[in-house]
Amino acid sequence: MNADAHGSSKVPCSVIANSPSQAAVPGVVATEAGWLSPDPVLPQLAASRIGDRVTARIDVFLMLFATPEKGLGAAPLTIGVDEAGRGPLAGPVVAAAVVLCKPCPAGLDDSKKLSAARRAALEPRIRARCAWGIGVVEVDAIDRLNIFGATMLAMTLAVSRVVAALGREPEAVLVDGNLTPHGRQRDWRWPNARPIVGGDAKEKCIGAASILAKEYRDRMMRDAAAAHPHYGWDRNMGYGTTEHLEALRTYGPTPLHRRSFAPVAQMEMFA
Repeated sequence: MNADAHGSSKVPCSVIANSPSQAAVPGVVATEAGWLSPDPVLPQLAASRIGDRVTARIDVFLMLFATPEKGLGAAPLTIGVDEAGRGPLAGPVVAAAVVLCKPCPAGLDDSKKLSAARRAALEPRIRARCAWGIGVVEVDAIDRLNIFGATMLAMTLAVSRVVAALGREPEAVLVDGNLTPHGRQRDWRWPNARPIVGGDAKEKCIGAASILAKEYRDRMMRDAAAAHPHYGWDRNMGYGTTEHLEALRTYGPTPLHRRSFAPVAQMEMFA
């Protein structure tokens, strides 16, 4: 993966969020160049101790059109949360948290039900019109925490960042699936979060989060495929397809493979 864009294997977890201001974020250290750049092309790095005492990479972008004054109005602040990448054999797990703003992008749905072209068209609209945060937990943290713990951490990071960006606590947090990080991730501080099975198709804010998470992770895997072309990650996004498994048998696992996943562990045993 592109180290400048996504961190390196030595940095187990990443966070990205858009922000309406350059106000200080608790627990984040300013860079040598000053505070966070308003230029989204020039992300700044900062250190943070979050969750499992994991060093986090922070990329902060200005929220261009979705400040609370202009975009949220008096409506209750509801955050939708979803993840991408729990099942693959390689690559990170990514979570997104989204607050819908006005006007809400049309056509939001479960990212898995949308064509790639439709997701690609919706993603920049969501980024421009909504408040959002993305948490990325890399492979070494997945192997240390297990994929469930890593997913709970990614969700916690994503919600923490969008709340910090808005400077306001939510009235509701809606999480896709049958569990939330409450009681499962120590830095999760929203006890009234509600799990919704199939929530990405039922709640537009979760659907928007599913699109951001998937599009962001897919880009990471396409970048990774350039460095590791044998595994077809630009097509299978790290999932255990026949092509991917055959490449594992032939070439063995890469540093981006999840050693805690049985198919990868088995390949290492017989390597």
